[in-house]
Amino acid sequence: MVAYSILGKTGQPRIPQKSNPTSSSPAVAAPKFTTVGEPNSVAQIALSTVDKLVNWGRTSSIWPMTFGLACCAVEMMHMAAARYDQDRIGIVFRASPRQSDVMIVAGTLTNKMAPALRKVYDQMPEPRWVISMGSCANGGGYYHYSYAVVRGCDRIVPVDIYVPGCPPTAEALMYGVMQLQKKMRRGRVATMWYRK
Repeated sequence: MVAYSILGKTGQPRIPQKSNPTSSSPAVAAPKFTTVGEPNSVAQIALSTVDKLVNWGRTSSIWPMTFGLACCAVEMMHMAAARYDQDRIGIVFRASPRQSDVMIVAGTLTNKMAPALRKVYDQMPEPRWVISMGSCANGGGYYHYSYAVVRGCDRIVPVDIYVPGCPPTAEALMYGVMQLQKKMRRGRVATMWYRK
C-alpha cells in the first residue's frame, strides 16, 4: 500500500487544477511555507546550535534539591538508590539550594512550612524548575480540607511537572524527571537573547 502526501515532490502543497484543459487562465504558483523554527540566517543557525548544546548540558546534569516533607520522600530516596541508579543519567541530589536547579517537593505542605519553601525556591539560581510529587503536594491530597495544609504547592511556587499518586512510585518520579528533561530541551536561551 502506498501512502500519498498532500505535498508534492518539491515540498510544496499541491493545488488542485481545473478539470477543463482548454481554460486560458495560467496555473497559480503555490506559496512557499516555512516552518516557525526554521533558521533564516547564519546567526540563527549558530544560536540554535548553542541552544541545543546548552539544553543538552542542562538535561544531562540535573541537580535536584530534596524537599521531602512526608511519606513521598521515601519513594524519592528509593529513586536515588541502586535499583534505579539515577546517577547514570546525571541526577545528583544536592543539599544546598544554591547548587541545585530542580526542587522536588515531596509530601504534605503545611502553612507553617510554606514560607520556608518559598525562601528555598528564591535561593535557587536561574533557571530553576519544580517537580510536585504526590497527591498532597499537588492539591492537598488526603489532608485537603485541613486548616493547616496548603492545597497544592503551586500556590507558593510555580510548578513545572506534577507527579500524581499516593505515594507515587519511583518509576513515576523517574517518568516525571524525563518529562522535565523534555521541557528543558525545548528551552531557548541564546535565541531569546539574540531577539532582544
